[in-house]
Amino acid sequence: MVLSENITRLLTEASEGNSTAEKQLMDLVYNQLHVLAQKNRQFWTGNETLNTTALVHEAYIKLIQQKDKNWENRVHFFAFASRAMRCILVDHAKRQKAGKRGSGAENMPLNEMLLCPEEKSDEVIALDEALQRLAVIDEAHSKIVEYRFFCGFNIEETAGLMGISPATVKRNWSMARSWLYREIRSSIT
Repeated sequence: MVLSENITRLLTEASEGNSTAEKQLMDLVYNQLHVLAQKNRQFWTGNETLNTTALVHEAYIKLIQQKDKNWENRVHFFAFASRAMRCILVDHAKRQKAGKRGSGAENMPLNEMLLCPEEKSDEVIALDEALQRLAVIDEAHSKIVEYRFFCGFNIEETAGLMGISPATVKRNWSMARSWLYREIRSSIT
């Protein structure tokens, strides 16, 4: 509980522009961000530490450079971090796919290419597109998928973050997974 309170305090201070708090925050959340990065990369075989680490660093930089840092608590922060990681992975997958088609895409550094192997880029893009469609149909279902799948939050954490009951999270999680499975299968086959 003390760790959670420290993270929340540092988030508040970092959002007010305190650079010392930003450094302390990184020290406190680094291992948790690393686990989150591994969850976001779970589509890929192999678990290259350098690549997961690169994803952590890139996401953290993206978060800290954000102008409006309105993180309410640690769960909210990790939800933002997970979304940043997913966006980074999708951007890399799209660049690889564009390069594969010979569109003249610029060369990426090796560590960026390894974040999302070329043979998995279609799956990453299909998942992102399916999540975007789900958000249009039912934003709550989309958020549940993000929090449960990408952030690794349990039912209770997801319910607390969304302000709904755990039973609703369970029911909607099940429906959203089934819907996404069908959508992704139909788009990559």
